[in-house]
Amino acid sequence: IYLLLAVILGTASSNAQVVISQAYGGGGNNGSTYTNDFIELFNRGTVAVNINGYSIQYASAAGSNWSKTDLPNFTLQPGQYYLVQQAQGAGGTTALPSPDLVTVLDVNQIAMSGTNFKVLLANTTTLVTSVTDAQVIDLLGVGTANGFEGTVAPALTNTTAAIRNNNGCTDTNNNASDFDTTQAPAPRNS
Repeated sequence: IYLLLAVILGTASSNAQVVISQAYGGGGNNGSTYTNDFIELFNRGTVAVNINGYSIQYASAAGSNWSKTDLPNFTLQPGQYYLVQQAQGAGGTTALPSPDLVTVLDVNQIAMSGTNFKVLLANTTTLVTSVTDAQVIDLLGVGTANGFEGTVAPALTNTTAAIRNNNGCTDTNNNASDFDTTQAPAPRNS
C-alpha cells in the first residue's frame, strides 16, 4: 500500500509544471516603459511546487555562456506567478510591481538583450552546458536564438515581451506557438 501511495503521489507531483510565462529584456532601454528586465514564472499545474534549488539561466541568442539567478525557498501554488527582477537600465519610467525576487547587482543580476536571447528554467543551481540537459524544465528562445523548444519565438523590442498564451497555461513545447505574438510587457507577481 505504501508503494501504491508513493506512485500516486509521484504521479500527482509530475502534473505540477512550472514554466516561463513571460520574459522581457527591454527594461531601461530607450523607449521602454519599465526600468528593469524581468523573467516571470507560472505554475500551470495542479500541485504546489517548491522552487528551492531551481535557477533561471540566460544566454545571448548565439551564446553558450550562461548566467544564472538561483531561486529561493518559495512554494509556487497552482495558478500563481513569480516575478524575478533583472538588470536596470538608464531609461524607462515605471518600476516593476513588487518583484518576488530582486537580483543583486554584480552577483546574479542579468542584463538581457531587448531583442534576441534564450532563457531557461532548470531544477538545479549548476549552470547548464546545453539546452538539452536533463535539468532543463522549460526553455524559451526568441528572435535569432539558437536554442528553443520546437520553433523559435518572434524577436522582441524595447516595448514588447514574450508572453505565454492563455495567461501562462499553454505549453505545447513549441515557442513559436506558445509565444506566438509579442505584446506590451505585463509583469505579474505572486
